[in-house]
Amino acid sequence: MKIDRIIQILLPHDEKFYSLFEEMTRLLQKASIALKKIPDSDPVQTQSLADEIEDLEHQADEVTHRVFAELNATFVTPFDREDIHELASSLDDVMDYINGCSSRFVLYNVRVAPQYMRKLMEIIQLQVETVGKGITYLRDFKNTGMLEEVLKKVNEYENEADTVFNLAIADLFENEKNAIELIKLKEIYIGLETATDRCEDVANVLESILVKHA
Repeated sequence: MKIDRIIQILLPHDEKFYSLFEEMTRLLQKASIALKKIPDSDPVQTQSLADEIEDLEHQADEVTHRVFAELNATFVTPFDREDIHELASSLDDVMDYINGCSSRFVLYNVRVAPQYMRKLMEIIQLQVETVGKGITYLRDFKNTGMLEEVLKKVNEYENEADTVFNLAIADLFENEKNAIELIKLKEIYIGLETATDRCEDVANVLESILVKHA
């Protein structure tokens, strides 16, 4: 084990990073649940949900900035500084894409969400929930087996999202005759699929942390 890693383990360190990451995942969970409600909402409700998600995105930005501020002010961190920075950035990216998709729903005046779009929103919600569990396991690396299961599940969801996305795009080009609607829906699909990719990025950072603490 490297000497800096030994020092990091032995010295007392600030616990607030765990709380900040857990706060970020709670905001993400609220946003993913709101996103999932959009397809079954009328225009007024859709706008309200999009506003809610935008507010959650602003709160997530504030948490991210707090992580970076604490990173600059803390001498001994619970795990590598690079991983803390990357984890905060990856979680923030997920929120950004969720917010982007909800806002496009309003801007593009999408009235009907295809089944594949609903499925991708469901996968995002499940991924975010699973990521939240993984974040809680950072406090105690005795739960490495449970964290490994979380990482595996997030990757499985991302693979499922890839399949759904491919089917969605094929269906879109096959059945959507309105070119403008096709462009609108395709852009939302890309945003949703990218959100699942960003969730996998979070899992990759968690895996990096796990390996370094093994």
